[in-house]
Amino acid sequence: MSDSDPSIPPVRDRADLTVGPIAKTLLLFALPTLGSNVLQSLNGSVNAIWVGHILGENALAATSNANLVMFLMFAALFGFGMAATIMVGQNYGRRDLDEVRRIMGTAIGLFLGLSIVIAVLGWVYTPQLLHMLATPPQAEPLALAYLRVIFVAMPASFLTVLLMMGLRGTGDALTPLKWMAVSVVLDSGLNPVLMLGLGPFPRMGISGSATATAFAGYISLLGLLIHIYIRDLPVRLRGAELRYLIPDWSLAKVLAVKGFPMAMQMFVMSGSALVMIGLINREGVVVTAAYGVTQQLWAYIQMPAMAVGAAVSAMAAQNIGAGRWDRVARITRSGVIFSLLLTTSLVALLAVVDRYALGLFLAQNSPAMPIARHIQLIATWSFIMFGLTFVLFGTIRANGGVWPPLIILILSLIPFRIGFALLFRPTLGADAIWLSFPISSLVTMLLAIAYYRLGNWRSMHLLTPPSPIEAEQAASGSGEPAGRLQPSG
Repeated sequence: MSDSDPSIPPVRDRADLTVGPIAKTLLLFALPTLGSNVLQSLNGSVNAIWVGHILGENALAATSNANLVMFLMFAALFGFGMAATIMVGQNYGRRDLDEVRRIMGTAIGLFLGLSIVIAVLGWVYTPQLLHMLATPPQAEPLALAYLRVIFVAMPASFLTVLLMMGLRGTGDALTPLKWMAVSVVLDSGLNPVLMLGLGPFPRMGISGSATATAFAGYISLLGLLIHIYIRDLPVRLRGAELRYLIPDWSLAKVLAVKGFPMAMQMFVMSGSALVMIGLINREGVVVTAAYGVTQQLWAYIQMPAMAVGAAVSAMAAQNIGAGRWDRVARITRSGVIFSLLLTTSLVALLAVVDRYALGLFLAQNSPAMPIARHIQLIATWSFIMFGLTFVLFGTIRANGGVWPPLIILILSLIPFRIGFALLFRPTLGADAIWLSFPISSLVTMLLAIAYYRLGNWRSMHLLTPPSPIEAEQAASGSGEPAGRLQPSG
């Protein structure tokens, strides 16, 4: 195969993001990603419902602490995975399919080893991690049992997320949706069976919830790999291409240089979240449980913005790779509009039905119920600002602009979120924690807007820019005998 192949065969699930009406193409590409996010969060919510109603508030607080630790573990994968996705998107936009596979091979080779190391270290040091979080004593044994089993699932989770991100970089958002659905059905269905010991299975309690997640993760990874090879998708490696699993250190260097700041963004976010949960844990197990169920609702509130932002990043990367800079600003503008409309609608809806939504996780007479309602009324609207920021950062990252978003997050999360909570907690109590969310989100949004409009991100280069002739061929598709690839929804 040549280094640059302008005749990539069309696949029903894959979209060419460099052509067609921008708003429609963006929306059709974002919807399957939104569906994947909905399924993933629905899975967590269903599991939280099982845990809360079967095992009680101590177990729910335990899973809240454990989930924050897992978010920290996934921070590195997200950063380097985003770098790989952007590199895949730019090369796919240039029709360089061999380079797409080289990038994916290097990323898989690196992160398979990394996931195993993290799983082992996580198993060993889970008690210390939970102690650092000031996990409530009554929840700590449950969190320990839950988290150690989850670490066993780490390699499957890492590889599945990496493959799904790579597929989205090629314009395929439907395949990740399908296999996310399989994982959710398995996980949520097995949770009560293993927790309660139904049928031939032993009663495992909270370990059963984690075991269901691990089993679903490995089964869905196997199914995803089989699907990729049967459909001959762009990220598959076959024959001589299997040597790409031995990391190409020139590509690994780009992944490291561009992925490190994005990984650090996640570490800053998760580090901030760990500090906040430490403050929340000191308010007692009831407040921790209330915050945990509020986070379940927040996962849904932020999903449209994250789906649109991910779609904007992939779409902008393909267009930058194809030399279609005339479309990048319009992609961003469409993404901002979609994010604001969707997120604002969800925030308004939740303000009306919050008691019923929280009632899925808590009994109406639970002492955590009024606290959870209070938290969401103060802080939930901050996700409107988060959505706009996520879209702008997605475009900036698509051209390799990774350090400015990191600096902006550090400035907003450390002095404005953590600093505000610590400074005003003695006078405002727990409200200082909840108010710190919209305050830091406002600062992040204003700085992101300023950098998008005035910064030098447009002059950065993640990859060697294509020649004018190569860009023209990629944009016009003159060598594409099967015709234009169009989004299939």
